[in-house]
Amino acid sequence: MSNAEVTLSDVSVPTEYPDHTVWEEKVSWSARVPRWFSMAVIMAVFLGCWHFVTSLGLVSPLILPSVPDTFADILFVGKSLLSGTYMLSAFWVTTQEVLVGFVIAVTVGVTLGVLVGETTIGERAVMPYIVAIDTMPKIAFAPLFVSWLGFGIASKVALAAFISVFPIVVGTAAGLHAADANGRMMFQSIGASRMQTLLMLKVPSGLPQFFTGLKIASISVVGGAVAGELLGGGQGFGELIRAAAAQLSTARVFSLIIYLSLLGVAMFGFVSWMQHKFVFWQRSSTIRPPVS
Repeated sequence: MSNAEVTLSDVSVPTEYPDHTVWEEKVSWSARVPRWFSMAVIMAVFLGCWHFVTSLGLVSPLILPSVPDTFADILFVGKSLLSGTYMLSAFWVTTQEVLVGFVIAVTVGVTLGVLVGETTIGERAVMPYIVAIDTMPKIAFAPLFVSWLGFGIASKVALAAFISVFPIVVGTAAGLHAADANGRMMFQSIGASRMQTLLMLKVPSGLPQFFTGLKIASISVVGGAVAGELLGGGQGFGELIRAAAAQLSTARVFSLIIYLSLLGVAMFGFVSWMQHKFVFWQRSSTIRPPVS
């Protein structure tokens, strides 16, 4: 055999590779801990610090009630809601304000978002005014809504919608601008109309940004409704909070706020569920540690 002839039998192929050539993803210990356990630990630390501060008398009960008193009042409010007393009626009034305000905010926000994201006049002439209004302290508009719409539910709905509409506008406009340039060129090359491009390309690609705006709005709408009740009266939970604060019943204020937060969590959870159903191609992935 000449020097130029080489066969496979003459070539030595390593059968083992060094360990450093194998890539392994390292997961931190915090990522291995279940979410529920981390949340439980944080809650336990928070309640422990709270109980420590109040039991030593470092803070007046008028400012921060004790943990047992607060939990007892939470149970009392819960029983009142289940028994159908005036608290249930007040909670239902606030829920109506939140739901109607959210629907109005979505309708107005999507309309303005499409106007800003799809038209030149909307982007150049309308968007600056939207940004200018968004920079204003929107709570300061509460007396105006009360003077325009009265002390009924309409003024609270208007304030809730007014506070929560801006994230929807921004999310909708940003979503329409998020469409891939190559995709737009492809739709133009096949002769698709502007409406077809909007419905078949821009809307699907912009759904993640749109739902991000909805998530922010679903939380802020609760604050808007309660702020309207605090400043403009009414028959909802905001009025109960104002009355409890006037009587220096801090535990009752804490209890009512907690149940309002549950309403906000329910709104946020509903929007997240809608996003999970409609944006199925972009579901969040959870990092799982490798199985040894």
